[in-house]
Amino acid sequence: MRPIVDPRQGDVEDDASSTKRRTLISLAGSLLAEISIPKLIAAWTMLIILPALLLGVAPLFASIWISTVSTKAAMLFTGLLPPLLLVILIGIGWFGGKPLWRLIETNFWSLNALAVQPVYAVSREALRQISEWFLPKTTDQHTRNLVRAISAAASGLLICGVSIWLVTLAWPGSRWTGSLSHLSSFSTLMHVALHNSVVIVAAYLAVAGLAWGLADATMIQPCDLTNFATTPADGKTWRVVHLSDIHIVGERFGFRIEGGRSGPRGNERLELLLAELDAIHARDPLDVVLITGDITDAGRSSEWAEFAEALKPYPRLAERTLVLPGNHDLNVVDRANPARLDLPTSPKKRLREIRALSTMVGLQGDRVRIIDDKTGKPETLLKDRLQAHVTEIASFADRGSIALTWTLANVWPQAFPMVLPPESDDGLGVILLDSNAQTHFSFTNALGLVTREQMKAVEKITAHFPKAKWIVALHHHVVEYPKPAKALSERIGTALVNGTWFVRKMQQLSGRAIIMHGHRHIDWIGACGELIIVSAPSPVMDVTDERDTYFYIHTLCVDGKGHLNLLQPERIVLPGHPIAES
Repeated sequence: MRPIVDPRQGDVEDDASSTKRRTLISLAGSLLAEISIPKLIAAWTMLIILPALLLGVAPLFASIWISTVSTKAAMLFTGLLPPLLLVILIGIGWFGGKPLWRLIETNFWSLNALAVQPVYAVSREALRQISEWFLPKTTDQHTRNLVRAISAAASGLLICGVSIWLVTLAWPGSRWTGSLSHLSSFSTLMHVALHNSVVIVAAYLAVAGLAWGLADATMIQPCDLTNFATTPADGKTWRVVHLSDIHIVGERFGFRIEGGRSGPRGNERLELLLAELDAIHARDPLDVVLITGDITDAGRSSEWAEFAEALKPYPRLAERTLVLPGNHDLNVVDRANPARLDLPTSPKKRLREIRALSTMVGLQGDRVRIIDDKTGKPETLLKDRLQAHVTEIASFADRGSIALTWTLANVWPQAFPMVLPPESDDGLGVILLDSNAQTHFSFTNALGLVTREQMKAVEKITAHFPKAKWIVALHHHVVEYPKPAKALSERIGTALVNGTWFVRKMQQLSGRAIIMHGHRHIDWIGACGELIIVSAPSPVMDVTDERDTYFYIHTLCVDGKGHLNLLQPERIVLPGHPIAES
């Protein structure tokens, strides 16, 4: 007897966080209804209110300190304070060092991700969509790029103008110098601190918005890649399978966060994919199977276990597979509830990092290496780098203690970039980046960032192998595609926060490197100048089981100019497989 409702088909609860089945307004309504008010207040206090108030009172305290110091200069310079301050500064530099700068950079870009980037992205993309409505479909690429550049500049000017207006409104209530008497009234101090913080943040927003707009407007605009290389005379090529966003779930009939019932059930499509790849490899050997993030749907242990189990029957594929983390692997707090957030002190984010890192060690730990800071050489295998932390990692995974959260804080950032060195001086290497921004909220999990520390490591390793060619892989898309979006929401908050900077830095590797990424589930092959960028479609997401999906095998070669280039990609279709009726 058939059930009234087939549980394999799911129900409305599977659509709780789905952007395919529910509108953003509906999701936002659920978020407001279910969010934990005490936890939200605590998070806002730690991440927004306290930093804003400290920013506002800093000028007052600085002026009071300078005034006090100026009256006692002789004592300060003849007493013990100078050597004491020197010892303190040396101690901060010695014990803080790179972790301190890493914390400063991460928080700086996190502020941009929450304050500047959404405002700028909404403004820029709204202007672009309005302008695209009036452009004829036959408009050439050069004109479209010009419109895109003008929209970026106009957006920056608009944000700058509004921010300056806010500065003028808050300025009368601000105060930048004071004395100890100003600290006696708490309400007065908070009033001044609030106005000061508005002035400072708005002034920064004015400068940052203008800088972002001009940077976007003046950078080389992305274009579709229409001319592919031909097979070189020496026949030297590399076959690379580029996969991304496979979103493994931990249940046989589980639905993904984004798709809900509009997406596939379980992991059968992944199993079909691996079987197809194994057959392809037997006919025509593959060099690399690259998965650019979102291996799991929410970074759960059961999902990583399913990934390992799926690869187990295919050792020939596993020994060629390289993975890197996506936002779903690290930043999803609760796959069923977008209103869930973690406090900055919560160990759960570290736990998701440890799960991902443990899987990477098991899969590629004896192949990828970590770059030495001093020499710039890939000297240490990933598994060896983590050997000193094995006991702590195991203990943390078992207990999740807050103390170990801080102890293991640097393990994750020090593991990136991971490098698969080229087999010869002029061979092909792979650099794996972590492009995930620090977030504590499921609703903002998609934000991306590439740190300056990682880019310095990329520069060192590519300089160490000057003749080698490279795949630079990350999860987030680095530029917005030069095509109209179906909805404004598709382009907001999902690209790298510092994408313009990243593309400019990568331009120095034009002809030597190809960027490969995922994140948007869209296939696109294009270029910024001579820098080729490849976005992978998801072979799993966005369709139900009976629909076909696809992925690409890319053939890389060195063309007649000595540049790393692409042959026409091979599209592999995965046929749909509806669940049989019971």
